[in-house]
Amino acid sequence: MNHLAEGPVKQQDWVSRVPFYYGWVILGVGTLGIVMTSPGQTFVVSMFIEHLIRDLELSRSAVSTLYMIGTLGNAVLLQLLGVGRIIDRRGPRIAAVVSATLLAGACFYMGFVSSALMLVFGFMALRFFGQGSLNLVSSTMINMWWVRRRGTLRGASGIVSSLMTGVFPGIAMVLIGAIGWRSAYAVLGGVLLVVMVPIAAFLYRRRPEDHGMEPDGGAPKREPKRKVFDASIDYTLKQALRTPLFWVLSCGIASMSMLGTGLIFHMESIVTDQGLAAAVAAAVFVPIGMTQAILRLPAGFLVDHVSPKLVLTGALILQAVVLLLAPRLTSTTSAMVYGGVFGAMQVGWGAAGAVMWAKYYGRAHLGSISGAGMSIAIVGSALGPMAMGVARDLMGTYSTFCNLAALIPLGLAVAAVLVRPPLSDKARSEEAISA
Repeated sequence: MNHLAEGPVKQQDWVSRVPFYYGWVILGVGTLGIVMTSPGQTFVVSMFIEHLIRDLELSRSAVSTLYMIGTLGNAVLLQLLGVGRIIDRRGPRIAAVVSATLLAGACFYMGFVSSALMLVFGFMALRFFGQGSLNLVSSTMINMWWVRRRGTLRGASGIVSSLMTGVFPGIAMVLIGAIGWRSAYAVLGGVLLVVMVPIAAFLYRRRPEDHGMEPDGGAPKREPKRKVFDASIDYTLKQALRTPLFWVLSCGIASMSMLGTGLIFHMESIVTDQGLAAAVAAAVFVPIGMTQAILRLPAGFLVDHVSPKLVLTGALILQAVVLLLAPRLTSTTSAMVYGGVFGAMQVGWGAAGAVMWAKYYGRAHLGSISGAGMSIAIVGSALGPMAMGVARDLMGTYSTFCNLAALIPLGLAVAAVLVRPPLSDKARSEEAISA
């Protein structure tokens, strides 16, 4: 049974009377929702790390471990509370309002942190309501409204979020320098309450079928010459978990998240360890953001025409290159090149991750499936900063860790090339009958 067809169709509400396809509004506000997760993302949290270490009198390993615990708590809560299932059953609006409100509360809370125990709860709240819930809700909503051009439009959406990746760390650093890190968190929380909460309450919507519309605003005039997925695919979470591709994709994204998060979390330390100024750490995010802005749209177009797992394969290879470059930043120029390669890696990761669950497993249970994949990725993002922090404290350098860790994405790249895509509903039925 196709769960997308269930429930009453609301053809006379204001959404259906908008003079253009409401999916364009969804694309805009969903993109804003992804951008507004920034206070819970590592690229912003990393700007506060040195201040937390100094003011709370904690070691780098301790802060990294607390961040790991908080992020692991995020993954556990995401599954225990069933955020993906809530999106599938209730829609994104309530989940987005609650997530944005509580992310704002987490920012306010961080301004009062005074101990390791308080810090771990702060990290958990930032990660769960930002990196986890609000991100999952906004991404899933866009994928529900767009199918044929999903990759291209998610690429366009990614241009905005990529630019903010380059800008937000600088904003955080300016706020910290002007009013202190505690007040800086309060400002971020206030922006969430004033901007994101009302937008989520009034403009987020579940799916086009609820308003008498079709995905993409109508049926295509002609079929594309080459399909990279079968539109009849409609997996449940349990069925998806039984496919090898799910685990290869999840582990690939987890690798990107684990090692990428570790590099971002310790960006300032990686840079200063090699004799460069601390300001270079924030400057590295500029080529990261610029590269992403340039490549997002082409990468989005690419995943509409080739298998997303091949795009992920390219991103994994780039991650290995990034890991080998990280302990070899001897000048500002090399740091900028590093940022550019890092940005290209994130483009491939983001383009594949934005569409692969919907393309390979369908829309009916998209919240649950993408939520499970995100939880695995979050576990990876939890382990990276801790592992790198401990390695740095024990060996006094990041070199050995980065050189050995490069083998992980290379191995997963090989697995991604070899694994089979899942079968369509029709092919699964025929396989079951023949068995």
